Amino acid sequence: MKLPKGPAVLPSILSADFSRLGEEVRAVEAAGADAIHIDVMDGRFVPNLTVGPMIVEAVRSVTRLPLDVHLMIVEPDHLIAEFIRCGADSITVHLEACTHLHRTLQLIKNHGASTGVAINPATPVGFIEPVLDDIDLLLIMSVSPGFGGQSFIKNSLAKTQVARQMIRERGLAVSIEVDGGVQPGNAGLLRAAGVDLFVAGSAIFNHADYKAAIADLRRTIDAI
Repeated sequence: MKLPKGPAVLPSILSADFSRLGEEVRAVEAAGADAIHIDVMDGRFVPNLTVGPMIVEAVRSVTRLPLDVHLMIVEPDHLIAEFIRCGADSITVHLEACTHLHRTLQLIKNHGASTGVAINPATPVGFIEPVLDDIDLLLIMSVSPGFGGQSFIKNSLAKTQVARQMIRERGLAVSIEVDGGVQPGNAGLLRAAGVDLFVAGSAIFNHADYKAAIADLRRTIDAI
């Protein structure tokens, strides 16, 4: 499956209740989610430690939505094939974590998944230029990666605008995804700046009504 072109809302299971993860995934699918975002952290590239391929496989078994897997790990190459085998439809790796980024992206393509590259808040957008023709999505981190529930870093808007201009000038069909602190108060601004894919964790899973939370995001996104 391919990720939607957008605008699309992708709940991040990092903020879900893992004691009933299957129920949580089914609930956000029923509430109108467009895809499921899965954050993989190794305790090395980022300080937190989260999930592995088995969780991706478990999520795959309970939803028909595309699975957007974000690898916040060093040396991702040795796990890419396993994540895709377990059900990942899109694999995003970090520019900062890949010594040979072109090779890593080719590995993802060779295993049949969509390719994504993420950049941290302190990484200039221009650093993505050498691989822009090789990716399906650019993930702009709007918080420092590693933990959910952080506040949105405001200069992410300007980075998004620069990225959208680069993509437009080269006539590419690269989607822009933003992850971190996304909520109704900034979703409209992000859409105006060129964002296609909106990753939201606490803005959805901390809400008593997932359908209402997703609808609130869509309302501000669609208003642009």
